[in-house]
Amino acid sequence: MSVDLSGKVAIVTGSGAGLGRAEAVALARAGARVVLNDLPGAAEEAAEEIRGFGGEAVIAAGDVSDRATADAMMAAAVDGFGGLDIVVNNAGITRDKMLFNMSDEEFDLVVRVHLRGHFLLTRNASAHWRSVAKSSGAPVDAAVVNTSSEAFLSGPPGQANYGAAKAGITALTMSTARSMGRSGVRANAICPRAATAMTEGVLSGDSYGAEHVAPLVTYLASPAAAAITGQVFVVYGGMIAVLAPPTVAERFDNAAWDLDSLDKQVGGWFADRDPEAGFSADSIMQLKLKDQEEQ
Repeated sequence: MSVDLSGKVAIVTGSGAGLGRAEAVALARAGARVVLNDLPGAAEEAAEEIRGFGGEAVIAAGDVSDRATADAMMAAAVDGFGGLDIVVNNAGITRDKMLFNMSDEEFDLVVRVHLRGHFLLTRNASAHWRSVAKSSGAPVDAAVVNTSSEAFLSGPPGQANYGAAKAGITALTMSTARSMGRSGVRANAICPRAATAMTEGVLSGDSYGAEHVAPLVTYLASPAAAAITGQVFVVYGGMIAVLAPPTVAERFDNAAWDLDSLDKQVGGWFADRDPEAGFSADSIMQLKLKDQEEQ
């Protein structure tokens, strides 16, 4: 299958800088016409970069958590470029703080931008693709790439808002893959480790360059990835890891549970376990590049 995106139309949110800009540029270099989104005034340089090598780009500025912005992005793609084939949801912010110090506004803002932002554009695009598939009598060839984070697996103590939003994005991705597959839409999520303005002070170095993430996004958006959907990838440096779904650690069966039997069976099993061994996927957080493992 082809990785050529000529004739395809893509929307990339948060594409004024950092990871979103790298993704938009990579899609454009592969042949896609790109609708850039960021806050007003933030995407002009990215648009000029794409036009500089002969690519096509327009800007639909605005806050991704506003319905009007999702509508404007769809209009720029469908009315302006004549269609839509690829959605890359990337836009996000952080407001890190310990849970007991986090304000209502800090929680709501992060969840709104990340999760609601992903939902609004994905919902609008899904409605469009379903309509196209029904009217044509054939499935479309469309792709959604969402931006999750390993934070949804680990529950960082200072990122209750961010981790919760990313968990929601992962579930949204799985639901999109299942509900839209018949219409010809595939949906996947990436958990990128990339040095951007949002991760400043946390990630740095060549291994965390956005250029290491953009190729996977471009591939997942291409016809060559037609069989890949409902997956979650950790990606950084030269590494791509496909995550497996959670497994059942233990099972307890009793026809009539009472507190004593619960304590004996459930409590007894936990009595021999490391109290730190919870649902958090610490092993995934320890993923390293090959050269880092050898050091």
